[in-house]
Amino acid sequence: MSPFFIALSQSNPTLGDLSGNAELILQAAQKASEQGAKLLVTSELSITGYPPEDLLLRDAFIQAVDVAVHDLAKQLANFPDLRVVVGYPSRTTHGLQNTASVLYKGEIIASYAKQKLPNHEVFDEVRYFVSGEDACVFDIDGTKIGLIICEDAWHSGPAAHAKHAGAQLLVVPNASPYHLEKQNIRVDVLKARVLETGLPLVYVNAVGGQDELVFDGSSFALNQAADVVLSLPAFQEDFATVQVLGGDLAGERITPAGSIEAQVYQALVLGVKDYVYKNGFPGAIIGLSGGVDSALVLAIAVDALGPEKVRAVMMPSRYTADISWIDARQMAENLSVQYDEIAISDMYDAFEGALSTEFKNKAVDATEENIQARIRGTLLMAISNKSGRIVLTTGNKSEMAVGYCTLYGDMAGGFAVIKDIAKTLVYRLCAYRNSLAPVIPERILTRAPSAELRPDQKDQDSLPEYEILDAILMKYMEQDQSIESIIAEGYRAEDVEKVTRLIKINEYKRRQSPIGVRITQRAFGRDWRYPITNKFRA
Repeated sequence: MSPFFIALSQSNPTLGDLSGNAELILQAAQKASEQGAKLLVTSELSITGYPPEDLLLRDAFIQAVDVAVHDLAKQLANFPDLRVVVGYPSRTTHGLQNTASVLYKGEIIASYAKQKLPNHEVFDEVRYFVSGEDACVFDIDGTKIGLIICEDAWHSGPAAHAKHAGAQLLVVPNASPYHLEKQNIRVDVLKARVLETGLPLVYVNAVGGQDELVFDGSSFALNQAADVVLSLPAFQEDFATVQVLGGDLAGERITPAGSIEAQVYQALVLGVKDYVYKNGFPGAIIGLSGGVDSALVLAIAVDALGPEKVRAVMMPSRYTADISWIDARQMAENLSVQYDEIAISDMYDAFEGALSTEFKNKAVDATEENIQARIRGTLLMAISNKSGRIVLTTGNKSEMAVGYCTLYGDMAGGFAVIKDIAKTLVYRLCAYRNSLAPVIPERILTRAPSAELRPDQKDQDSLPEYEILDAILMKYMEQDQSIESIIAEGYRAEDVEKVTRLIKINEYKRRQSPIGVRITQRAFGRDWRYPITNKFRA
């Protein structure tokens, strides 16, 4: 059993860019070959990107993937000592399967079909793939290596199956999206597989943004004692090698995990960067209000795209406080972005005049507030249409939950950056960003939050304190607790009833909202599928 090196390629594929993704693999192969590695491991579905969704239903896509894999195999023949694990959807006699294959000397020398197809949270693989049944073990210099894919490692069976087939080491390609605490959970789960089988393990995860999902990388290797001997950084592309020595793994590079706030902030930055650039937008536009949400979104956008790609627009009304103007200008100056002001008072007056007969003898209510928000949304979208830049919306998860947002107003845009960030976490992220460099004016973080759509308005005029609202939201929406169980924990019944009722009746708004970065284990989006028409109370 001769010693050798395994290379881990933590790369950022673009979904559907078959030639571009193949080129990433070739670049990694070049580096692996130069460093003397015998095996290069790439992520799950590294040829296509993950998740391809209904592209998998198109024969033309599957045919193009097949051509891309065989072309790549031929090009990898230029590295005669290197075996390369690549992932792709493969049409087999059993049906379409999520496959990892070993390419070597121009050929596919071994293939494995994923056995455990996830069909929970954001995953929908049962819709597309047929499960595999057979283990896959291949040899490098006397070491038998077993392949399993992503979800397989969360179950005991596939790893045990590989060991029974002779595997002495496990390799696990992954496309595992980030959510809070996911990195620690992954390591614990994979350690359990190592302790069960006694086999060391190499885990390679994709990195990058794909619509609302962000893949964090955080690839690692575990020795036979389930100790981490190699770990790569989160939210960035990277490459490293680990040595197979005496049937075990040895490495020297350990990257410490950052704080929760650091992880979430990096995830948001990467999600914005990849959504904007992979979809070809030349930059971004943000409606800057002088409030905390738009301040955070502006900071994230600048860190993702650079100040030259970001434009901030302040749209004051008769209700905008002077300090909002001052703080918005200061924020834009701190981040060196283009900043413009477009007053909406005259436009609002025109709407009032046009609707004066309709509104005669009717009390002022949310209608007038929504008109202001929709004027702002119209202005931002007009600028977006002229410039090609995408509008980044600024609503947070707490607001989206209870409908404290306006359709075709502040919800108008292309990407909802903090859609899965509760208001209390918004403040923590702002504090984190200011710890790197103080760009968000302190007053934005200390003043009471307000939509400034009527005189002296405060969010808490109509909502519970955000600490209470966010706690109820987490228990009801993310943890699926019942109304009664939340009340039993000591929360006021009227608060719980109000928040849960608002969550329910505002489903129609959320269905019309832009997608945004998923941060929690339960986000409003692909893993929240509640009916709009719904009379059930729970």
